[in-house]
Amino acid sequence: MSAYKIAQQVMAEAIEKAAAAGHDVQALARALMSEVIAVYKKGRSHADIASELDFLANNLDDDQDYAFMPP
Repeated sequence: MSAYKIAQQVMAEAIEKAAAAGHDVQALARALMSEVIAVYKKGRSHADIASELDFLANNLDDDQDYAFMPP
């Protein structure tokens, strides 16, 4: 099973648990993002983390190619 599939399953389970506890899915996502950043900090530089987050922010549109991809 791929890491992405595991992450999808973990997210689906977390959404169910958060909803059952009365938490908003956006609050859950924010909390999970904070946990991801904490894991990143254990093995990556701040600049590397910022670069990855910047790349993701610049490529939020699923209908467009990634910035590094030619048309």
